[in-house]
Amino acid sequence: MTRRAFLGAVALAAASATVAPIHAIAADTFPSKPITVIVPYAVGGSADLITRLVTTGMSANGTSTVVDNRTGGGGVIGWSTAARANPDGYTLLTMEMSYAIAATLQPKLLPFDPKTAFRHISVVASVPHVLVVNPNVPAKTVQEFIALAKANPGKYYYGSGGNGTNTHLGGALFNSVAGINLVHVPYRGAGAALQDVMGGQIQALITSLPTALQYIKSGKLRALMLANDVRSPVLPDVPAAPEVGMPRMVMKYWVAFSAPAGTPQPVIDRLNKDIVAAVNTPEVKKQLQSQGLDPEGTTPAQASKLVEDEIKRWAAVIKTANIKAD
Repeated sequence: MTRRAFLGAVALAAASATVAPIHAIAADTFPSKPITVIVPYAVGGSADLITRLVTTGMSANGTSTVVDNRTGGGGVIGWSTAARANPDGYTLLTMEMSYAIAATLQPKLLPFDPKTAFRHISVVASVPHVLVVNPNVPAKTVQEFIALAKANPGKYYYGSGGNGTNTHLGGALFNSVAGINLVHVPYRGAGAALQDVMGGQIQALITSLPTALQYIKSGKLRALMLANDVRSPVLPDVPAAPEVGMPRMVMKYWVAFSAPAGTPQPVIDRLNKDIVAAVNTPEVKKQLQSQGLDPEGTTPAQASKLVEDEIKRWAAVIKTANIKAD
């Protein structure tokens, strides 16, 4: 029997069958063709890099994949394309921290409900943020920097990669937790903000550890606090947020793989198995760690809880800081 004839027979049988057997058939034969993973950002960024490392591991383990970069709208085009896809497991989405922020900051731009549009398969990697300052700032610890900001309201500035970005909200969260008022200066990208911290035009930035690491090690930036629950082996002398009495400042950039709502549970489970196996492949794990990333490979339940918690968390920060979309 040809594949077309077989599918026709399945469709005919489906008319009198329950949903459960259809899902069983899907799980038994899945995947029978390449899986497309939509990345809502340009080639070369963190989300793209992580996606390509993990999908390379999936392909090496026998699950063929294709990466499709759908850029535009700060992620909206890629998210929308994935949300509209057939929920059969053959179209996935690379989701990351900015999705949780956009759920509150840009709900009118999203042609779907960000809380229900996707089923989350696995968080594949994460990386902590770090608070850095210009070396000329007269503060060697985060406590000294907070005291300095309190004594000089309006004098100290923090940069970000733009309004509503993770670097913006990280600074807003720090203001709230520390009880200070660093002035926000948005840039067109975190790289430009980083350059101005090193140049002394602004004083501080909260950014991902890999972005700042080389400049910290070279002395061009001073790291005051790692926004993580534990210290990093690459910065063993920099205290983690709970050590300085700021557990609320634990802030990780995360990347997850998600599927359109309606994707059958057996397919989700099979995808999770393949994705976790790829993350745990020695070469993939080594490559992730070499970029300062922490390999994850969570369960679907853990991934779903993280996305739900992140949406709630950043909604509260946005409300407290009265942040508006551009």
